[in-house]
Amino acid sequence: MSMNLDKKRWIILAASCLINLCLGSIYAWSVFASSMAEHFNNSLGLNVTSGDLAIVYTIANAVGPVTMISGGAVNDRLGPKKVIALGGIMFGGGMVLSGFASSVSFLIVSYGLIAGLGLGMAYGATISTSVKYFPDKRGLIGGITTAVYGMSSVILPPVVTVIVNRWNAQTAFKSVGAVFLVIILISTQFLEQCPQGYVPAGYKPPAAQKGTLDINWKQMIKTPVFYVMLLLLTSGAFSGMMVISQASAMAQDMIGMTAIAASAAVSVLALFNALGRIAAGYISDKIGRINTLMTACILCIAGMLCLYFSAGGQQMLFYVGICIVGVSFGSFMGVYPGFTADQFGARNNSVNYGIMFIGFALAGYFGPQIMRSVYESTGVYQNAFLIACGLNAAGILLTIFYRMIGKQ
Repeated sequence: MSMNLDKKRWIILAASCLINLCLGSIYAWSVFASSMAEHFNNSLGLNVTSGDLAIVYTIANAVGPVTMISGGAVNDRLGPKKVIALGGIMFGGGMVLSGFASSVSFLIVSYGLIAGLGLGMAYGATISTSVKYFPDKRGLIGGITTAVYGMSSVILPPVVTVIVNRWNAQTAFKSVGAVFLVIILISTQFLEQCPQGYVPAGYKPPAAQKGTLDINWKQMIKTPVFYVMLLLLTSGAFSGMMVISQASAMAQDMIGMTAIAASAAVSVLALFNALGRIAAGYISDKIGRINTLMTACILCIAGMLCLYFSAGGQQMLFYVGICIVGVSFGSFMGVYPGFTADQFGARNNSVNYGIMFIGFALAGYFGPQIMRSVYESTGVYQNAFLIACGLNAAGILLTIFYRMIGKQ
């Protein structure tokens, strides 16, 4: 049985990655948005800018933790098949529905709520299912599954752009949504629940991991270490969320890049974000999660200072800055699923990680908001980079707190 599972877990990982590649298409939102705004204005006579549609993307991201937690509870009990199938139907179906949108509020429901809730449900389950099957490589597997999700932002925008340019955004929503629906439903057939206490052949769990109590979310939120980890995730993900939200505008305003060159910079950022997830996950299996996260915070301060000084049109310095920020943001995204499982046990990790993910949602809300308000009040981004440095310094302090609590 064990040998069979040792082989099968790689198939389960591959299916999870394929599902995450589809889900990551949320990052291609901006390509859909500008074309949908045109459709609303030209065909329906509404007065809509792509900025007006930003609310749809914000809601789609914000509602994720809701189903990540509720779907996670079902996943931990019944296994991933049903949860991901339902999530996939909502996500793909929500995209298809969006192709019929006649107003911004229609899109808020179809894409923001239906697709967004489906996304959270499926994404949480693919990651925690994969992490459960690899107690020997938790960091690396968390890195790979989250990196594939991130890689979507490099692969899908050009594909969607071609469909939008040849036909229109409605056709893109309908066709892409239908394809994703089919891919996700086929992939779920290869998934199954990880047996309790599964250990791959030849692997001996380290004493620390063996002694981890499998605690549920109610017990987790009573521990001080949970709050330290949640705040650490918020301060660590803040810089990445801030820069990703405005990367194209920054490249154009600060460095004077053309829109095409700026979109290349966005792709480079996405690439380093994905590489950071895999590299940090792998490294964290070797040197420990907390050491990896502390290093990411230190690196991010260096990256933010590069961006701070690149305002004078220093293109090279700007690229160095966004590459470093991408890697350090990716480190947090890749390391946290395994970090949460190490700390609170694998059994309830779907729900526990879903709750921990609130830290990421907070960063996703405050990062772009602070960036925007600093730019609106000063006309430059400089102060936002300094605020991000401060939050990374707070992150370094939190890693020290974490070690102090761990000693007790």
